Amino acid sequence: MKLFRRIFLLVLCLAVWIPFSTTAAEQPASSVIAVTIKGEIDGGQSALLHRAFQEAQKNNAQAMLIELDTFGGLVDAAVQMRDLIIDSPIPTICYIKNRAWSAGALIALAHQSIAIAPGGSIGAAEPIPTTEKTVAALKAEFAATANKTGRNPRVAEAMVDKSLGLPGYAEPGQILALTDYQAKEVGFADFVAVDRAAVLTQYGFAGATVIEYQPQWTDRLAGWLSNPAIKSGLLSLIFLAVLAEIKTAGTGVGALVAIVAAVLFFGSQWLTGVAGLLEILLFAGGCILLVVELYVPGVGLFGIAGLASILASFFLSLGANMSALTTMTVSLLIAIIAFAVLARYLPSSKLWAKLVLKDSETTQDGYTSADDYNAYLGCEGITITQLRPAGRIEVNDIQLDVVSEGRFLPSGIKVRIVSVKGNRIVVHPIEE
Repeated sequence: MKLFRRIFLLVLCLAVWIPFSTTAAEQPASSVIAVTIKGEIDGGQSALLHRAFQEAQKNNAQAMLIELDTFGGLVDAAVQMRDLIIDSPIPTICYIKNRAWSAGALIALAHQSIAIAPGGSIGAAEPIPTTEKTVAALKAEFAATANKTGRNPRVAEAMVDKSLGLPGYAEPGQILALTDYQAKEVGFADFVAVDRAAVLTQYGFAGATVIEYQPQWTDRLAGWLSNPAIKSGLLSLIFLAVLAEIKTAGTGVGALVAIVAAVLFFGSQWLTGVAGLLEILLFAGGCILLVVELYVPGVGLFGIAGLASILASFFLSLGANMSALTTMTVSLLIAIIAFAVLARYLPSSKLWAKLVLKDSETTQDGYTSADDYNAYLGCEGITITQLRPAGRIEVNDIQLDVVSEGRFLPSGIKVRIVSVKGNRIVVHPIEE
């Protein structure tokens, strides 16, 4: 348990250190934060944007300039970025340098101001797979975002649902994508800008200091860990490690693996802004309750509460929806199957043979697990303490721990040893 406590303290230190280790230097009071989102939209891009917004608000930046050049990417990462932008108290400007397709179009529409480069385009946001459910959900997200920022929701819906079309721009059956001048015509771009300087001048920030935010190793790590397959794998590893810890009677190895996997899971969620303080407190509180269960008899109450708290933290971090429940269920099933396979085949594997000590202390080699008291069977002795029913007797100047047959026996009487079973020596009084 000392090992477990040390590991737990180490994890808490890492959890405190990671968020503060990514803090940038203080910015000038009159500054514009510039973030370039290029390539596939994923958790790394979301983490970068989350970090930039935190610093911008902390240092009272004048505006956020987000330059977009993307074919799209993960919808959940795009939705996280959309929420950050649309809820920002700082003015936001989007500059579409080449294209903002699919998930990138949603990010662009969340901005208060949009500029587009000559030859740029926006739209083509049909989800893959294209099912009725995914189309309906993403179409509603696009329409709500456009309406929030004062743009035509009908145009935004046509970018997702090809059955709608848009007269003069896309026939029904064609997905809507707008060029630079078309985006300006329908109000999805304020003007066409040749470069960043033109954008800043147009919106009144020509003299502001521009602070560039570049991806760091934490952003790239968050992007990799935010992959749905990786998140599901980490959950499976956590469940598997807990099962292994229970099976091995608390050796600490399973607990160490589970805690490291949990730090990676919540670390990526924290960096991308998905997991807040509530989720992390729920997980930490659940771990504490499980430790309390080991020391305080609670008929499993502390253990059940701790397990429920940990599962709730996973559920909230994954989005608190049916997708989160599905991910947790699949991860648990994978862990159970993996545990069953390991329990079945690992003990007979060559790896296990190298890890486990095969030497044993057997009776044939002269080892005994306890003293052999069979030689005292039938011997007589004197009780030197009261037997209630346990006590001590003396036989040939040797003191032995014995029990009576259930009767109280005073000290100083003669007894005979009538039974020996391992360390249990039973005596009977000798009638005078």
